[in-house]
Amino acid sequence: MTAPSITLTRLDVQRLERLIDSLDDTLPGVIALQTELDRADTLVGHDEVPADVVTMNSRVHCREEGSGKDYHLTLVYPKDANADEGKISILAPVGSALLGLKVGQHIDWPAPGGKTLKLTLLEVESQPANGGDFRE
Repeated sequence: MTAPSITLTRLDVQRLERLIDSLDDTLPGVIALQTELDRADTLVGHDEVPADVVTMNSRVHCREEGSGKDYHLTLVYPKDANADEGKISILAPVGSALLGLKVGQHIDWPAPGGKTLKLTLLEVESQPANGGDFRE
């Protein structure tokens, strides 16, 4: 499957490139994140990002198509990750895959046991880039 086109904010890209530079670049999550940053079609200012695009610290509602299960996830930096609270690290496979997605797009999510799940982005419930919350 071809990955969907993505839009990223320049601020997110700058911060994520700093994060990548601070980590061991052989870690699988680092490689996946760099791949996502490299394939961004559009870079915009944080005040120009459409409200239906996933940015860092966005809370999203997505559905796993096979089971119909809904997930409410927040895309965070590794230090803030907490699976019990639905806070998913940008370095997790689903985290880097969600970054830059637009409502209605879907991603393949590598699941444990070698299965691939299809996640569809239903809603960006909150997007700090649009609301001025730029915490790292």
